[in-house]
Amino acid sequence: MKYYIIAGEASGDLHASNLMQALMEKDASAEFRFWGGDLMESVGGTLVKHYRELAFMGFWEVITNLKTILSNIKLCKEDISQFQPDAVIFVDYPGFNMRIAKWAKQQGIATHYYVSPQIWAWKENRIKEIKRDVDHMYVILPFEKDFYEEKHDFNVHFVGHPLLDQIEKRKEISFEDFKKKHQLEDKPIIALLPGSRKQEISKMLSVMLSIVSDYPAYQFVIAGAPSQDEEFYNSIIPDPSVSSGESGETVKLIQNDTYNLLSKSHAALVTSGTATLETALFEVPEVVCYKGNVISYLIAKQIVKLDYISLVNLIMEREVVRELIQNEFTAKQLKLELDKILNSDRREKLMSDYKDLKTKLGGVGASRRTAELIVNTFHQHNTQ
Repeated sequence: MKYYIIAGEASGDLHASNLMQALMEKDASAEFRFWGGDLMESVGGTLVKHYRELAFMGFWEVITNLKTILSNIKLCKEDISQFQPDAVIFVDYPGFNMRIAKWAKQQGIATHYYVSPQIWAWKENRIKEIKRDVDHMYVILPFEKDFYEEKHDFNVHFVGHPLLDQIEKRKEISFEDFKKKHQLEDKPIIALLPGSRKQEISKMLSVMLSIVSDYPAYQFVIAGAPSQDEEFYNSIIPDPSVSSGESGETVKLIQNDTYNLLSKSHAALVTSGTATLETALFEVPEVVCYKGNVISYLIAKQIVKLDYISLVNLIMEREVVRELIQNEFTAKQLKLELDKILNSDRREKLMSDYKDLKTKLGGVGASRRTAELIVNTFHQHNTQ
Protein backbone atom coordinates (compact mmCIF):
# COMPACT_ATOMS: atom_id res chain seq x y z
CA MET A 1 0.00 0.00 0.00
CA LYS A 2 0.96 3.62 -0.54
CA TYR A 3 0.52 5.84 2.52
CA TYR A 4 0.55 9.62 2.59
CA ILE A 5 1.02 10.86 6.16
CA ILE A 6 0.72 14.44 7.47
CA ALA A 7 2.16 15.41 10.87
CA GLY A 8 2.70 19.08 11.66
CA GLU A 9 4.70 19.17 14.90
CA ALA A 10 7.25 17.30 17.03
CA SER A 11 4.74 15.07 18.86
CA GLY A 12 3.11 14.13 15.55
CA ASP A 13 6.51 13.24 14.11
CA LEU A 14 7.08 10.88 17.05
CA HIS A 15 3.67 9.17 16.84
CA ALA A 16 3.73 8.95 13.06
CA SER A 17 7.23 7.41 13.01
CA ASN A 18 6.10 4.64 15.36
CA LEU A 19 2.98 4.07 13.29
CA MET A 20 5.10 3.83 10.13
CA GLN A 21 7.27 1.15 11.74
CA ALA A 22 4.15 -0.79 12.74
CA LEU A 23 2.69 -0.46 9.23
CA MET A 24 5.90 -1.86 7.74
CA GLU A 25 5.54 -4.92 9.98
CA LYS A 26 1.97 -5.48 8.78
CA ASP A 27 2.48 -4.47 5.16
CA ALA A 28 5.74 -5.55 3.53
CA SER A 29 5.02 -3.38 0.48
CA ALA A 30 4.37 -0.21 2.49
CA GLU A 31 5.48 2.95 0.68
CA PHE A 32 5.49 6.32 2.47
CA ARG A 33 5.40 9.95 1.45
CA PHE A 34 4.89 12.45 4.23
CA TRP A 35 4.96 15.84 5.88
CA GLY A 36 6.72 15.46 9.22
CA GLY A 37 10.16 15.41 10.76
CA ASP A 38 13.46 13.66 11.33
CA LEU A 39 11.96 10.66 13.14
CA MET A 40 9.64 9.86 10.24
CA GLU A 41 12.46 10.35 7.77
CA SER A 42 14.63 7.89 9.71
CA VAL A 43 11.99 5.17 9.19
CA GLY A 44 12.03 5.61 5.42
CA GLY A 45 10.07 7.16 2.56
CA THR A 46 10.05 10.69 1.18
CA LEU A 47 9.82 13.81 3.34
CA VAL A 48 7.96 16.52 1.43
CA LYS A 49 8.05 19.30 4.04
CA HIS A 50 9.48 19.49 7.56
CA TYR A 51 7.13 20.41 10.40
CA ARG A 52 9.44 23.24 11.52
CA GLU A 53 8.17 25.12 8.44
CA LEU A 54 4.54 24.55 9.45
CA ALA A 55 4.36 25.39 13.16
CA PHE A 56 2.24 28.52 13.62
CA MET A 57 0.77 28.62 17.12
CA GLY A 58 -2.10 30.88 18.18
CA PHE A 59 -4.80 32.88 16.42
CA TRP A 60 -2.69 35.95 15.72
CA GLU A 61 0.23 33.90 14.40
CA VAL A 62 -2.05 32.03 11.97
CA ILE A 63 -3.52 35.27 10.63
CA THR A 64 -0.11 36.84 10.03
CA ASN A 65 1.16 33.70 8.24
CA LEU A 66 -2.00 32.97 6.26
CA LYS A 67 -0.34 33.31 2.84
CA THR A 68 2.26 30.65 3.72
CA ILE A 69 -0.40 28.32 5.14
CA LEU A 70 -2.59 28.57 2.02
CA SER A 71 0.45 27.95 -0.17
CA ASN A 72 1.27 24.80 1.84
CA ILE A 73 -2.31 23.51 1.50
CA LYS A 74 -2.13 23.94 -2.29
CA LEU A 75 1.24 22.17 -2.44
CA CYS A 76 -0.05 19.28 -0.31
CA LYS A 77 -3.09 18.66 -2.52
CA GLU A 78 -0.95 18.68 -5.66
CA ASP A 79 1.57 16.30 -4.11
CA ILE A 80 -1.12 13.84 -2.98
CA SER A 81 -2.63 13.88 -6.49
CA GLN A 82 0.73 12.96 -8.01
CA PHE A 83 1.48 10.25 -5.44
CA GLN A 84 -1.94 8.57 -5.71
CA PRO A 85 -1.93 6.98 -2.23
CA ASP A 86 -4.20 4.16 -1.07
CA ALA A 87 -4.75 6.04 2.18
CA VAL A 88 -4.04 9.42 3.71
CA ILE A 89 -3.23 9.33 7.43
CA PHE A 90 -3.65 12.55 9.39
CA VAL A 91 -1.80 12.90 12.69
CA ASP A 92 -3.34 15.62 14.91
CA TYR A 93 -2.61 19.13 13.43
CA PRO A 94 -6.31 19.78 12.69
CA GLY A 95 -6.19 23.32 11.26
CA PHE A 96 -4.26 22.02 8.27
CA ASN A 97 -5.31 18.38 8.22
CA MET A 98 -9.08 18.90 8.24
CA ARG A 99 -8.79 21.03 5.10
CA ILE A 100 -6.85 18.27 3.36
CA ALA A 101 -9.26 15.60 4.67
CA LYS A 102 -12.22 17.36 3.06
CA TRP A 103 -10.44 17.51 -0.28
CA ALA A 104 -9.08 13.91 -0.06
CA LYS A 105 -12.54 12.53 0.70
CA GLN A 106 -13.88 14.29 -2.40
CA GLN A 107 -11.14 12.58 -4.43
CA GLY A 108 -12.27 9.18 -3.17
CA ILE A 109 -9.11 8.57 -1.12
CA ALA A 110 -9.51 6.67 2.18
CA THR A 111 -9.02 9.05 5.11
CA HIS A 112 -7.62 7.87 8.46
CA TYR A 113 -7.16 10.20 11.44
CA TYR A 114 -4.69 9.15 14.14
CA VAL A 115 -4.67 11.31 17.29
CA SER A 116 -7.99 13.11 17.21
CA PRO A 117 -8.33 16.89 16.97
CA GLN A 118 -9.22 18.16 20.44
CA ILE A 119 -12.77 19.12 19.53
CA TRP A 120 -13.82 18.28 23.09
CA ALA A 121 -11.84 21.39 24.09
CA TRP A 122 -12.98 23.80 21.40
CA LYS A 123 -14.58 23.88 17.97
CA GLU A 124 -16.95 21.06 18.88
CA ASN A 125 -18.94 21.90 15.75
CA ARG A 126 -16.04 20.35 13.82
CA ILE A 127 -17.78 17.03 14.50
CA LYS A 128 -19.84 17.67 11.34
CA GLU A 129 -16.68 17.89 9.24
CA ILE A 130 -15.17 14.84 10.91
CA LYS A 131 -18.27 12.73 10.29
CA ARG A 132 -18.28 13.87 6.67
CA ASP A 133 -14.57 13.75 5.83
CA VAL A 134 -12.94 11.12 8.08
CA ASP A 135 -13.52 7.45 7.29
CA HIS A 136 -11.69 6.07 10.34
CA MET A 137 -10.76 7.82 13.59
CA TYR A 138 -8.22 6.40 16.08
CA VAL A 139 -8.34 8.11 19.48
CA ILE A 140 -5.64 7.90 22.16
CA LEU A 141 -7.37 9.35 25.22
CA PRO A 142 -9.94 7.26 27.11
CA PHE A 143 -12.60 9.96 27.42
CA GLU A 144 -12.52 10.65 23.65
CA LYS A 145 -14.31 7.39 22.81
CA ASP A 146 -17.28 8.33 25.00
CA PHE A 147 -17.24 11.86 23.62
CA TYR A 148 -17.50 10.68 20.02
CA GLU A 149 -19.76 7.65 20.41
CA GLU A 150 -22.13 8.64 23.20
CA LYS A 151 -22.37 12.37 22.55
CA HIS A 152 -22.04 12.47 18.76
CA ASP A 153 -22.95 8.97 17.52
CA PHE A 154 -19.67 8.55 15.62
CA ASN A 155 -17.82 5.25 15.96
CA VAL A 156 -14.11 5.52 16.74
CA HIS A 157 -11.32 3.18 17.81
CA PHE A 158 -9.64 3.73 21.20
CA VAL A 159 -6.13 2.36 20.57
CA GLY A 160 -4.34 3.50 23.75
CA HIS A 161 -1.70 6.18 24.02
CA PRO A 162 1.38 5.86 21.75
CA LEU A 163 3.66 7.43 24.35
CA LEU A 164 3.42 4.19 26.32
CA ASP A 165 4.96 2.40 23.31
CA GLN A 166 7.75 4.92 22.99
CA ILE A 167 8.67 4.80 26.65
CA GLU A 168 8.45 1.02 26.79
CA LYS A 169 10.94 0.47 23.95
CA ARG A 170 13.62 2.89 25.12
CA LYS A 171 16.88 1.52 26.53
CA GLU A 172 17.59 2.36 30.16
CA ILE A 173 20.78 4.22 30.98
CA SER A 174 22.40 4.58 34.39
CA PHE A 175 22.69 7.99 36.02
CA GLU A 176 26.48 7.68 35.96
CA ASP A 177 26.51 6.99 32.22
CA PHE A 178 24.02 9.79 31.57
CA LYS A 179 26.05 12.19 33.69
CA LYS A 180 29.25 11.26 31.85
CA LYS A 181 27.60 11.47 28.42
CA HIS A 182 26.45 15.05 28.97
CA GLN A 183 29.17 16.21 31.39
CA LEU A 184 26.72 16.82 34.22
CA GLU A 185 27.44 17.38 37.88
CA ASP A 186 26.70 14.97 40.71
CA LYS A 187 23.54 16.83 41.75
CA PRO A 188 19.82 16.00 41.42
CA ILE A 189 18.35 17.28 38.15
CA ILE A 190 15.49 19.70 37.61
CA ALA A 191 14.47 19.38 33.96
CA LEU A 192 13.25 22.38 31.97
CA LEU A 193 10.96 21.61 29.02
CA PRO A 194 10.10 25.03 27.54
CA GLY A 195 8.26 23.77 24.45
CA SER A 196 9.13 23.15 20.80
CA ARG A 197 8.27 26.41 18.98
CA LYS A 198 10.52 29.45 19.05
CA GLN A 199 7.81 31.83 20.22
CA GLU A 200 6.84 29.69 23.22
CA ILE A 201 10.43 28.81 24.16
CA SER A 202 11.32 32.52 24.20
CA LYS A 203 8.42 33.26 26.56
CA MET A 204 8.79 30.25 28.85
CA LEU A 205 12.53 29.70 29.23
CA SER A 206 13.49 33.14 30.52
CA VAL A 207 11.04 32.82 33.43
CA MET A 208 12.15 29.25 34.17
CA LEU A 209 15.79 30.32 34.26
CA SER A 210 15.06 33.25 36.57
CA ILE A 211 14.74 30.93 39.59
CA VAL A 212 17.91 28.88 39.03
CA SER A 213 19.97 30.83 41.58
CA ASP A 214 17.45 29.87 44.31
CA TYR A 215 18.40 26.18 44.01
CA PRO A 216 22.20 25.77 44.32
CA ALA A 217 21.78 22.14 45.45
CA TYR A 218 20.30 21.21 42.05
CA GLN A 219 21.41 21.33 38.43
CA PHE A 220 18.94 22.61 35.83
CA VAL A 221 18.94 20.88 32.45
CA ILE A 222 17.07 22.19 29.40
CA ALA A 223 15.55 19.64 27.03
CA GLY A 224 16.29 21.08 23.60
CA ALA A 225 13.51 20.64 21.04
CA PRO A 226 14.54 18.65 17.94
CA SER A 227 13.17 21.44 15.73
CA GLN A 228 15.49 24.09 17.21
CA ASP A 229 19.26 24.42 16.99
CA GLU A 230 21.72 25.24 19.76
CA GLU A 231 22.27 28.79 18.54
CA PHE A 232 18.64 29.66 19.26
CA TYR A 233 18.96 28.57 22.89
CA ASN A 234 22.25 30.44 23.13
CA SER A 235 20.37 33.62 22.25
CA ILE A 236 18.41 33.13 25.48
CA ILE A 237 21.31 31.64 27.46
CA PRO A 238 24.59 33.26 26.28
CA ASP A 239 26.37 29.95 26.85
CA PRO A 240 24.70 26.51 26.95
CA SER A 241 26.58 25.85 30.19
CA VAL A 242 26.12 28.73 32.62
CA SER A 243 27.47 29.08 36.14
CA SER A 244 27.07 32.09 38.41
CA GLY A 245 30.30 31.26 40.17
CA GLU A 246 29.08 32.33 43.61
CA SER A 247 26.53 29.70 44.52
CA GLY A 248 27.61 27.18 41.89
CA GLU A 249 24.23 26.65 40.23
CA THR A 250 24.40 25.21 36.73
CA VAL A 251 22.25 25.16 33.62
CA LYS A 252 22.90 22.71 30.79
CA LEU A 253 21.32 22.26 27.38
CA ILE A 254 20.79 18.70 26.15
CA GLN A 255 19.64 18.00 22.62
CA ASN A 256 17.79 14.87 21.43
CA ASP A 257 17.86 12.99 24.73
CA THR A 258 14.66 14.11 26.51
CA TYR A 259 13.51 10.66 27.64
CA ASN A 260 16.81 9.84 29.29
CA LEU A 261 16.73 13.28 30.89
CA LEU A 262 13.23 12.72 32.29
CA SER A 263 14.15 9.27 33.57
CA LYS A 264 16.97 10.85 35.63
CA SER A 265 15.14 14.00 36.79
CA HIS A 266 14.01 14.77 40.32
CA ALA A 267 11.44 17.37 39.19
CA ALA A 268 10.48 19.26 36.03
CA LEU A 269 9.06 22.56 34.82
CA VAL A 270 7.08 21.80 31.67
CA THR A 271 5.33 23.88 29.03
CA SER A 272 1.78 22.69 28.40
CA GLY A 273 1.51 20.06 25.66
CA THR A 274 2.42 16.41 25.12
CA ALA A 275 5.49 16.87 27.33
CA THR A 276 3.26 17.17 30.43
CA LEU A 277 2.04 13.62 29.85
CA GLU A 278 5.51 12.29 28.99
CA THR A 279 6.84 13.74 32.25
CA ALA A 280 4.05 12.09 34.24
CA LEU A 281 4.63 8.71 32.57
CA PHE A 282 8.25 8.90 33.73
CA GLU A 283 6.83 9.62 37.21
CA VAL A 284 8.59 12.96 37.52
CA PRO A 285 6.87 15.57 39.74
CA GLU A 286 6.14 18.59 37.55
CA VAL A 287 4.78 22.11 37.37
CA VAL A 288 2.90 22.82 34.14
CA CYS A 289 3.49 26.27 32.63
CA TYR A 290 1.95 28.25 29.81
CA LYS A 291 2.19 31.82 28.56
CA GLY A 292 1.20 32.81 25.05
CA ASN A 293 0.59 35.85 22.92
CA VAL A 294 -1.85 38.09 24.83
CA ILE A 295 -4.30 38.45 21.94
CA SER A 296 -4.26 34.70 21.21
CA TYR A 297 -4.71 33.90 24.90
CA LEU A 298 -7.68 36.24 25.35
CA ILE A 299 -9.40 34.78 22.28
CA ALA A 300 -8.68 31.20 23.39
CA LYS A 301 -10.03 31.91 26.88
CA GLN A 302 -13.40 32.82 25.38
CA ILE A 303 -13.52 29.72 23.17
CA VAL A 304 -11.89 26.90 25.14
CA LYS A 305 -14.17 25.62 27.86
CA LEU A 306 -11.94 23.32 29.90
CA ASP A 307 -11.06 23.23 33.56
CA TYR A 308 -7.42 22.30 32.82
CA ILE A 309 -4.82 22.68 30.07
CA SER A 310 -2.50 19.73 30.85
CA LEU A 311 -3.23 16.27 29.53
CA VAL A 312 -2.51 14.79 32.96
CA ASN A 313 -5.33 16.71 34.63
CA LEU A 314 -7.71 16.32 31.69
CA ILE A 315 -7.32 12.53 31.69
CA MET A 316 -7.62 12.27 35.46
CA GLU A 317 -10.50 14.80 35.48
CA ARG A 318 -9.03 16.57 38.53
CA GLU A 319 -5.95 18.60 39.44
CA VAL A 320 -3.04 16.22 39.79
CA VAL A 321 -0.31 18.63 38.66
CA ARG A 322 -0.29 22.38 39.29
CA GLU A 323 -0.84 24.62 36.26
CA LEU A 324 0.57 28.15 36.06
CA ILE A 325 -1.17 29.89 33.17
CA GLN A 326 -0.48 33.32 31.64
CA ASN A 327 -0.37 35.92 34.48
CA GLU A 328 0.16 33.20 37.10
CA PHE A 329 3.34 32.13 35.36
CA THR A 330 5.78 34.29 37.30
CA ALA A 331 9.13 33.59 38.95
CA LYS A 332 7.58 33.97 42.40
CA GLN A 333 4.73 31.53 41.74
CA LEU A 334 7.00 29.10 39.92
CA LYS A 335 9.37 28.93 42.88
CA LEU A 336 6.46 28.39 45.28
CA GLU A 337 5.14 25.43 43.27
CA LEU A 338 8.58 23.93 42.65
CA ASP A 339 9.23 23.96 46.41
CA LYS A 340 6.05 21.96 46.91
CA ILE A 341 6.96 19.17 44.51
CA LEU A 342 10.44 18.90 46.00
CA ASN A 343 8.70 18.05 49.28
CA SER A 344 8.44 14.31 49.99
CA ASP A 345 4.75 14.31 51.06
CA ARG A 346 3.63 15.96 47.82
CA ARG A 347 5.85 13.65 45.80
CA GLU A 348 4.29 10.51 47.30
CA LYS A 349 0.80 11.70 46.36
CA LEU A 350 1.95 12.44 42.82
CA MET A 351 3.47 8.97 42.42
CA SER A 352 0.15 7.40 43.41
CA ASP A 353 -1.76 9.61 40.96
CA TYR A 354 0.69 8.82 38.16
CA LYS A 355 0.09 5.08 38.60
CA ASP A 356 -3.67 5.67 38.25
CA LEU A 357 -2.99 7.71 35.12
CA LYS A 358 -1.10 4.85 33.46
CA THR A 359 -3.97 2.47 34.21
CA LYS A 360 -6.46 4.82 32.56
CA LEU A 361 -4.34 5.06 29.41
CA GLY A 362 -4.37 1.32 28.80
CA GLY A 363 -1.39 -0.83 27.91
CA VAL A 364 1.29 -0.56 25.26
CA GLY A 365 0.54 -1.31 21.61
CA ALA A 366 -1.23 1.79 20.24
CA SER A 367 0.90 1.90 17.09
CA ARG A 368 0.47 -1.82 16.43
CA ARG A 369 -3.30 -1.72 16.99
CA THR A 370 -3.72 1.29 14.70
CA ALA A 371 -1.59 -0.25 11.94
CA GLU A 372 -3.61 -3.47 12.09
CA LEU A 373 -6.88 -1.56 11.80
CA ILE A 374 -5.64 0.49 8.82
CA VAL A 375 -4.29 -2.52 6.91
CA ASN A 376 -7.32 -4.70 7.69
CA THR A 377 -9.69 -1.96 6.56
CA PHE A 378 -7.90 -1.76 3.23
CA HIS A 379 -8.07 -5.54 2.72
CA GLN A 380 -11.75 -5.69 3.71
CA HIS A 381 -12.59 -2.90 1.28
CA ASN A 382 -10.77 -4.67 -1.57
CA THR A 383 -12.51 -8.01 -0.95
CA GLN A 384 -16.00 -6.51 -0.95
